[in-house]
Amino acid sequence: MKIIVNSIFVDDQDKALDFYSKILGFVKKHDVPSGEYRWLTLVSPDQQEGTELLLEPNAHPAAKEYQQKLFADGIPVTMFGVSDIRKEYNRLVEKGVHFTMEPTEMGEVTIAVFDDTCGNLIQIIQQ
Repeated sequence: MKIIVNSIFVDDQDKALDFYSKILGFVKKHDVPSGEYRWLTLVSPDQQEGTELLLEPNAHPAAKEYQQKLFADGIPVTMFGVSDIRKEYNRLVEKGVHFTMEPTEMGEVTIAVFDDTCGNLIQIIQQ
């Protein structure tokens, strides 16, 4: 068994697609109409056959509440790995990304947290 899709709730699929592709650098894999919304996934550019990130609409009241409460409590919804967190942090800051936590050493790892502009906090980690 392997993980093939990981979803995060977003408040606007188009805005999320722009942020995750143009700012973060992920590559669109699927964009399929699905009723009022879309099955919209992205992948890492260097692992295009790897795990897909589903930008899932937060249209359901429970999804919206879950997303809002995690954000309010400062809890990231997912984590992305980077090889050089300070370099990635600087690149994202230059693109206007707002960080709620600058790169911080936590034992053997360094983490940082940013706002994805779509209702979520995202953590990056250098192991």
